[in-house]
Amino acid sequence: MKKSLLALAVLGAFAGAASAQSSVTLYGTVDLSAKYVKNDGSDKRLSLSQDGINSSQLGFRGIEDLGGGLKAGFTLLGGVNADTGTANSKFWNRRSTLSLYSNMGELRLGRDYTPTFWNETIYDAFGTNGLGSSLNVAQAYNGTRQDNSIGYFLPSNLGGWYGQAMAGAGEGGTTQDKPGRYLGGRLGFAAGPFDVAVAYAQQRYDFASGLDIAGGTQDTWNAGGSWNFGFLTLMGYYQHDKLDHFKEDRFHPSIIVPMGQGEVHFGYDYSKLKSDTGLSNKISQWKATYQYNLSKRTAIYTTGSILDNGDLSRASVSGGSTITAAPTAGGKSKGWELGVRHFF
Repeated sequence: MKKSLLALAVLGAFAGAASAQSSVTLYGTVDLSAKYVKNDGSDKRLSLSQDGINSSQLGFRGIEDLGGGLKAGFTLLGGVNADTGTANSKFWNRRSTLSLYSNMGELRLGRDYTPTFWNETIYDAFGTNGLGSSLNVAQAYNGTRQDNSIGYFLPSNLGGWYGQAMAGAGEGGTTQDKPGRYLGGRLGFAAGPFDVAVAYAQQRYDFASGLDIAGGTQDTWNAGGSWNFGFLTLMGYYQHDKLDHFKEDRFHPSIIVPMGQGEVHFGYDYSKLKSDTGLSNKISQWKATYQYNLSKRTAIYTTGSILDNGDLSRASVSGGSTITAAPTAGGKSKGWELGVRHFF
C-alpha cells in the first residue's frame, strides 16, 4: 500500500529520510497458519506458525529522480514473526540495499538474495516457503542471501534478456550470511509464457559449519525455467553443488493448475549427496497446496507434504518450535497446515 510522505512521517525515525525521497512505499505481508507436524521418533506438534505460502515481512522502498535518466533508491525489508509479534535479531534480515539506476542498468549495494537463489525460488511453485519448500531437502549450504554485497543488474530493455552479477565481501566469515568471499551471476531470457535462467556462484568459507570446511570453496550452478500453457504452468530447476569431497544434485519439478479463483500447486523434490569416500544419502519430498484467492491481496490455503530421509539425514518439513525434535536418521517427516495470507 502506498503512503504519502505525510503519513509516513509519523513513523518518526524514518521521517527525515522519507522527506528527501520523490516517493516512498510502505508494504508487507502477513501469513499465518495452523500447522501439524509429525516426525518419526518424536511427538507430533500442533502450532500456530507463519510463512506458509509467503514470507511475513515489513518493507520500505523509496525512489528519487535525479534527472538525466539517473535515479537513486533504497529497499529495507525485515522479517516479521506475526505469530508472536516479534522481529528477527537482524532487523532488516530480508533485504537492505541502496541502488543507483540508469539506462545502463542498476548498481545495488547491501544485503540481498544471491543470484543462484533466484532460480530456486522463482522456479518452485511453492516459492521456497512453508511445508512445501524445495529447500527442505537441501543438504549442502544454500546461500540464500549475502551480506556486504555489490551487485549489478542489466537494464530491462534488452529484448527479453536479463541478468545480474554479485560480489560479496566475507569480512572475516563469521556467519552463514557472510561465510567468506562470494562471487556469482545469473543470466536469463523471458518471452511471453516462457522463462528460463542459469546461475553460477562460488562461495569461499572462512569458518567451519556442517559440511562447510574452513578454507574450502563451494561451487554452485543451477538452471531453471517455466512455461505457462494457460491451463497449467510447468516449472522446475536443477542444482549442482560441489564442496571439497562432497557433491550434491537436486531436482525440483512442480506445476500450478488454475481453478477459477483458486489454484493447485503440486511438486516433487529430490536430493542426492555423495562423497569421494563412498558416502551417499538421498532425501525426497512430495508436496501439494490448494490456494483460494479471496481477492488480489488475500488468500486462504492448505498445504501437505511428506519428506523421506536417507539413512544419514534427519531433515524435516518444518523446524523451530513447530516440531518437538528432528526425525530419527532415515525417518519420515509429515506436515499439514491451514492458513491465511494478506498483502498490504
